[in-house]
Formats: sequence, C-alpha cells, structure tokens
Amino acid sequence: MKFIFRFFIVAFVLQLQSCEIHSQSQKINGISLVSSSKKLHNDEVAHIKAINTNYVAISPFGFIKDMNQPDVQYNLSWQWFGETNAGVEQYALELKKQGLGIMLKPQLWVGHGKYTGFIEMETEKDWLILEKSYAAFILNYAQLAEKLKIPLFCIGTEMKTFVEKKPDYWGKLIVKIRNVYSGKITYAANWDEVNHLTFWNQLDMIGIDAYFPLSNSKNPTLAELEKGWEHHKINIKKLAEKYQKPILFTEFGYRSVNYATKEPWSSTKIEGEVNLTLQSEALQSLFNQFWSEKWFAGGFVWKWHANQQESGGGNNNRYTPQNKPAEKLIKAVYLKYQ
Repeated sequence: MKFIFRFFIVAFVLQLQSCEIHSQSQKINGISLVSSSKKLHNDEVAHIKAINTNYVAISPFGFIKDMNQPDVQYNLSWQWFGETNAGVEQYALELKKQGLGIMLKPQLWVGHGKYTGFIEMETEKDWLILEKSYAAFILNYAQLAEKLKIPLFCIGTEMKTFVEKKPDYWGKLIVKIRNVYSGKITYAANWDEVNHLTFWNQLDMIGIDAYFPLSNSKNPTLAELEKGWEHHKINIKKLAEKYQKPILFTEFGYRSVNYATKEPWSSTKIEGEVNLTLQSEALQSLFNQFWSEKWFAGGFVWKWHANQQESGGGNNNRYTPQNKPAEKLIKAVYLKYQ
C-alpha cells in the first residue's frame, strides 16, 4: 500500500510539473494600447486579435506639472476618453468580450514630456504630498481593476528616483494595493533600474521596460543584435533566480529607423531614414533570446493604435509595428507561443 501511495504521489507531482512546463510555454503575447479620444470598437479589437495577441495593456494617465510638483491629477474632464476611469472600463469590457487578458498600467505624465524617473521633490513636505496623491491615483485604478476583474495590475512605471528615495513608502503602498486588489501585481522598471529595487519580493512578476541598448551601429545585423543581448540576459536571468519570480517585459519595442538599437528608449533624439528591417530584426533578436525561456512570462509590444488602417506603414519611423514587416513577425511568434 505504501508503494502504491508513493507511486500515485510521484505521478501527481510529475503531472503538476508537466502542467507547469506547459503553462510556461504559453506566454503573455501582449500589445500596449494607446489611449484615444474615442471608445474602443469590436472591429479594432479584432485587428488586435488578428496578430495572435492574448493580452492588452491599458494605460490611463495621471499628470504632474513638473519634476518637483507633487500633486498628481487624474480622471479629468479634459483628458482623452481612454485615459479616464470611464474609458478604462469601456476598453476593458470590450477587450474581455473577445477573450483578451488585460494589464492595467496607470502611468504619470510630467509636463513637456520629461522623464518620470527624474521626479524628485525639493522638500519633505512636497514628498508627503506626492506620496499621498500618488497613492490616491494608483489605488483608484487598483480598485477599478478589482471591480473589472482585471488579472494583472502595474503599480508604477519608470519611477526610478521616487523608488530609490522612498523605498519604505513603496513597500507600504504594495500592502495597500493588496488590500483592495486580488489579482497579480508588477512594477514596470526602466531597464537601468532593475537591480536597484528593494520590493521585487513583494510582487508577482518582475516587470521591465526592456529598452536595453544592443548596438551602436547604424544598421546592425541580427547576429550583432543577438550578441548585444548576452550580458543583459545574464543579469535578467539572475534576477528571476534570485527572487524566484517570472520576468515580464512590461514594454518592449524599437523604432523603424536607423540606429534604433543604440538608444531604444529615445523617441526624439534618433531621427532620420526609415529602416523597417532593423525594427523587425531587433524584435526577432528579443524573441529569440526570451520567448522560449521558462522563467520568462512574456511581454507587451510598444505600441499599438486602435485605428489599424491609419497607423504605421512603410513611411513611419516610430515604434508601432502596424502595417510593417514587424507586424507579420509578431503575428508568427505569438502564434507559436499561444
């Protein structure tokens, strides 16, 4: 009897391990949806599903006037529909109708498009105001995510200085979020801040906005790009092993322009000739390096516009893969890892 019991226990464990391996092969094949002034329609969702997407990131915005201005404003009458509570709800319901998973990813916008990682208050009084107003902002959307049964919630995006200066605040904020939201949570760390966070152990996934520099060349080959990933990948895998958490690329993407892999985060500095091939091969290198790894959960392409017909195209040198060779590549890879 003991032998039979042990046999069934071993068989059960092996079955669980088999299920786990199988589930790890099914990635989050995501896109980052750009909020618009209009409601999301079912034909627009159909275009999203057509590239074998299974997850969509929705990003409502809160605003602060400048780097040292502490008051976060959000859900305002003048914002685009998709950036408001009502917009999030309409988008989520429309996406869920067609079986898509959702990551709700509220983000801050600093006046004049300044980088959120440099937000820093000048006085302790202002820090307290920022802490209180950011908590109100993020808890508003955590509660909405719970109401809508959204499975994944991102608690912040590229808040490097805020996180480094106030680690205790973020630890306590995570507890508050857990009190109102029952789904999985992550944080979208910029590629250069991933090793400095102190609260990865409190989250369900290690989120990275994966704009890692890969090559300084104008038009690098796929082999050069693969080489450029080597030391980044070692570090990313170590994070997964250290915290025993899956890695999620909360954003990834490249512009279709020369030098796109030199500073992939740059939307203004790198101008010039359209290079559709480099965008596609840069994405291919990323897929080759990560999508087959068991410790890698998947990611969200930056970025996707609801209006498919008028987005991207052969003369567009921005991030969107729409109506470019990159779109066909994403469709093929996402099909393989459904």
